[in-house]
Amino acid sequence: MSEAAEKPEVFQLPADSPAAAPSRSRRASAQRVREARDRLTSTSGTRPAFDHELVRQYAETRLSASFVVMLLVVATGVLFGLWMDPLTAGAWTVGILCIHAVVVRNCTRFLQEPASPTKTRSWRRRFVALDLLYGLAWTAILVHPTGLTMVSSTLLMFLMLTVVAVSSMLAASLPLAALAATVPVTCAIAAKFALGGTFENYVLAALTIAAEVYFALLAHRLHSTTLATLEARAEKDALIGELEQAKAISDEARHRAEAANVAKSRFLAQMSHELRTPLNAILGFSEVMKSEIFGAHAVPAYKDYSADIHNSGVHLLNLINEILDLSRIEAGRYELNEEAISLVHVVTDCHHLLKLRASSRGITIHEVFEQGMPRLWGDERAVRQVVLNLLSNAIKFTPQGGEIWLKVGWTASGGQYLSVKDTGSGIPEEEIPIVLASFGQGSNSIKSAEQGAGLGLPIAKSLIDMHGGTFTLKSKLRIGTEVVVTFPPERVMSALAPLADEAPPLQPSHADHEESRRRHAPIMNAGTGL
Repeated sequence: MSEAAEKPEVFQLPADSPAAAPSRSRRASAQRVREARDRLTSTSGTRPAFDHELVRQYAETRLSASFVVMLLVVATGVLFGLWMDPLTAGAWTVGILCIHAVVVRNCTRFLQEPASPTKTRSWRRRFVALDLLYGLAWTAILVHPTGLTMVSSTLLMFLMLTVVAVSSMLAASLPLAALAATVPVTCAIAAKFALGGTFENYVLAALTIAAEVYFALLAHRLHSTTLATLEARAEKDALIGELEQAKAISDEARHRAEAANVAKSRFLAQMSHELRTPLNAILGFSEVMKSEIFGAHAVPAYKDYSADIHNSGVHLLNLINEILDLSRIEAGRYELNEEAISLVHVVTDCHHLLKLRASSRGITIHEVFEQGMPRLWGDERAVRQVVLNLLSNAIKFTPQGGEIWLKVGWTASGGQYLSVKDTGSGIPEEEIPIVLASFGQGSNSIKSAEQGAGLGLPIAKSLIDMHGGTFTLKSKLRIGTEVVVTFPPERVMSALAPLADEAPPLQPSHADHEESRRRHAPIMNAGTGL
């Protein structure tokens, strides 16, 4: 039958707003200064922390691949032992294994030491020197005069590519170390092929240089990827730090808000008691004076003054009740006293209560009720308060001679709805979220002589939300306003499932209903406005 009322928009500060620009500019300036300082203190043009992380990854890679390097060295020594003196091949194998052991030992020591920018630069130079020694050792065996044929040259080319590829991959985190390990081998092999003087040797020399360039670019790409990964991880860590700081600030703000809410609740409870006590005396004595129980006033104007005092006291008492109701609803402590109620009966009672006020202003109230509607399962006091708020607002903002329509019927989904429509001045569309907020008042309400506290509609909407229904406010300027309240099908008694007990359910009698209606006296919120 109707759609749910739109929630008030939450306005946030745009990212490109003038207020957000200074903080964004400060963050960018601080980041540029930090990056410039890091470049000045770094040996690789990156952050000092990245220098240590790159060396650490180099050491871990060399340790994890140490067994593979040992197999390559042993296999090469055995292979070259077939073409050269076995003692020479064996000595080379032992020598390069010793170099590899020194590299492994240094990698282990580096990983055990704490991070330090000064030590990191020293370790970088040490690893570059060891890789250079490692590359020279491979050069010594690959360029040894063995009198190889063309097939042996192809095998030599294959071994060179294997050594260059393995060294480039292992030292990709330190590009300078990768070059130190591969350039001597490549230059020596290319020179040996070039000195052969044949076209095939020239081709092999060109391929050797091209392979070195290719693996150098590949190592550079791997280094760039590693560096990008480190930067992303650093940004993620910084973001996590900012989020944790924001969470700490949010938790502190939430604790302060909870403490403020507790203080507000205590204040409202205390003020309610302190205000109700003198209000009872004011209302009682002003009622006695207004009714002239102990005799007529010597000055007739005193009777009018007594009536004004009594009306002001009633208005103040209603305002206190509304504030307390709103506080309980916002704190989640408002409990519904649910029972079987008739929506038509509640609306009719509220109409009779406010009929005299409408008649005094020449306003006609039309009732359009569907007959034979089943009962609802809800809080009669809350529903009555909603109807009184809506109807009193309609009477207040409808001009002399206007009309109000009260409608009760079925929704398309099987629930029930209540509609209050008037021919008043209406509410601008941009002010609808304002009047639905606590203490919010539209421009028409501010200009009205009967101003309220701005709590009637927020309380009514909250009570309907607690029943699982919807609250829709539609209005057009100089045409009128319509408020549609719906209750879900689950609250219609005919849709409820029967109880599992064997005994038949007891139906409330007419006498019980009358007794319940007398217990829940009508709440006159006539002073509540938009």
